[in-house]
Amino acid sequence: MSEKSGGVREWVIPFAFAMCAGWVIWHGPAYILDFFPHANESMTAQITELHERKDVSPGLSGMFGGVMDIIDWAALLLLPIILVLGMRNVAHAEMEYEGHTRLDLFALFLGRVTMMLIISMTLVMLYEVFLRYVIEAPTLWANELTLWIAGFVFLVSGIYAMQQRCHIRIFILYDILPRPLRKACDVISVVLLCMFAFFLVFGSYNQVFAIKFHRWEMFGTAFDPPIPATIQPMILIVVCLVAIQAVLNLIADWHQNPDDMHEELVDEEELEAIKKSVGAN
Repeated sequence: MSEKSGGVREWVIPFAFAMCAGWVIWHGPAYILDFFPHANESMTAQITELHERKDVSPGLSGMFGGVMDIIDWAALLLLPIILVLGMRNVAHAEMEYEGHTRLDLFALFLGRVTMMLIISMTLVMLYEVFLRYVIEAPTLWANELTLWIAGFVFLVSGIYAMQQRCHIRIFILYDILPRPLRKACDVISVVLLCMFAFFLVFGSYNQVFAIKFHRWEMFGTAFDPPIPATIQPMILIVVCLVAIQAVLNLIADWHQNPDDMHEELVDEEELEAIKKSVGAN
């Protein structure tokens, strides 16, 4: 992993991943028809009609006897390739947590993808403001697209936050405990998190994947994005990834001194700015 941040690759690779993922998500009905076909003919006809209505490349024919065209296949196959390239080219930034391992590269790369999503969301909002207040011709899609991207940003950034150890933690009781009890608390917290992830997936898997995803439930508006069909499955996926990242954090931090870790997590410049703002010496 590179120790210097910046460079074109830091922008291009995450953006390419976001673009391929966006294409795959938008053309979800095509993948459902080819990989997860419905036994019900009426449901198949409904998904087919939805695909034909939302297809960005309607002039291209399907490949291998299916619905997916060459761009659908290319976007799907490029996703793991770009992911590997992105993980190999992640550059560590100065403000990031120092104790990363190779297993953390996935979360670090997702952090870069989240940054690209935030930029994309901002550009969509600026475009809508320009059209609405300058040309007086607002779009039907910008607000919902912003909402959709924001949902992914909120979810995916949780994985990065867990890897960076910047999620909310209360150390009042933890700091006064001896090291063995601190380790026990760490184990208990990770076990509870994994149990939460397990029961969340166990209790809602059928509703989310068999109904929301498999039927490709839409938002029901003029733009009609598949927010229910994508955000709800993403919640379950992200919760599982956060739990896995918590386990990786526990393993990586097992032999580290907690006091040293707390010092790394404190931003001294930010702390000094806060002190000045409240008039503290």
